[in-house]
Amino acid sequence: MKAAFATAILPFLVTPAMAGTAVEAVRPFYDHVGLELDPAERGRFVDPAKAVLDARDQLEKSEQGDCLDANMPLDSTAYDKAELDRSLKIIGSETGDTAIVVAAFTAQGEPHRMQWKLKKVDGEWKVADLLSVTNEWALSQYQCQ
Repeated sequence: MKAAFATAILPFLVTPAMAGTAVEAVRPFYDHVGLELDPAERGRFVDPAKAVLDARDQLEKSEQGDCLDANMPLDSTAYDKAELDRSLKIIGSETGDTAIVVAAFTAQGEPHRMQWKLKKVDGEWKVADLLSVTNEWALSQYQCQ
């Protein structure tokens, strides 16, 4: 009985976005656009990305504005959800405790490619940085002060 109960609740104890593969850790950022800006989701990140996002949260709390672009996983561009869903391709490569995940998609008819750098911490993949291959920027380069 205890084993059956444990097996039944196991899916609720594992956060699919962070457990499993590096690709599975990135996919929620495309399923729920804006997820990276939610302070409740900081557990998905490690430094340097986490430090930038934490600094952004402090800046926003002080009512001094925002230092990050909207839709960073979408290369900070306007998008159509149907176009994104139709065009999105996510692939990843894991090597030990690090991984690179590439998300390619079309937004407003233009191709975009994002590179996610992840680190495995306590068995969970966490985002360390996010880079635009298309527009040559990185989350870690933002100065939120």
